[in-house]
Amino acid sequence: MMPMQKKRKTVSWTTIVLLMLCSGCAAVHGYHPDDPWESWNRGVQSFNDDVDAYMIKPVAVRYEAVMPSFAHHAVTNFFSNIDDIGVSINDALQGKYRQSAMDTARLLVNTTAGAGGLIDVGSMISLPKHYEDFEQTLGWWGVYSGPYLVLPLFGSSSPRGVAGLLGDAAMNPVSYTGIYFNGSVLTALAVSGGAAAVNTIDTRANSLMLEKVINEAAIDRYQFLKNAYWQRRDYLLHDGNVPDADVLNFQE
Repeated sequence: MMPMQKKRKTVSWTTIVLLMLCSGCAAVHGYHPDDPWESWNRGVQSFNDDVDAYMIKPVAVRYEAVMPSFAHHAVTNFFSNIDDIGVSINDALQGKYRQSAMDTARLLVNTTAGAGGLIDVGSMISLPKHYEDFEQTLGWWGVYSGPYLVLPLFGSSSPRGVAGLLGDAAMNPVSYTGIYFNGSVLTALAVSGGAAAVNTIDTRANSLMLEKVINEAAIDRYQFLKNAYWQRRDYLLHDGNVPDADVLNFQE
């Protein structure tokens, strides 16, 4: 059976895709007041698409083909478990103390009974996966998102999203691998880089089916992804309870 967090991630993104289809998100190319960096963004997206097409996607397709289902799920669970460290911290920073306690319990259960996070025991005992990151925390504290920004390799983001990435990195134990290996820079880079590569390929493999929906539905792929990004961030920031006024207003 597919792990709970994978199901929820698929459902949430599928919902966003359907919202994009219903709202007719394709738009004419050109400058938009709410997208002042569109020229840069389109160029970077084109670069990212090329990197994905020639490097990441082929590896992800092969990975999906050769990895046994249980092993693929175990890798997804492992990185999700590491992510729960930051989730628990961001829960607390947003004043969600009950949810923080639940996510901390989930982390402990999956780390111990779940063999280091390879098995999602938490979802089996009513400790579901939550998605909280430092960008949501900044938004919760009133920090403005800024314009849409496409980052090389990282993809859709915003100025607040960049700060969020830095905060999430600070909460990720993989960032401190140099400490674990007596300050060896090369070993630390090899371990952290290897972990990031595996996580990227695993995540990409999980989104192969969704990509087909996007490519078939989007007249203007750039506008589609931009609107999907804002809708996703709005959904997460409001914990799924998006105000009616925001349904067709994709910028937070």
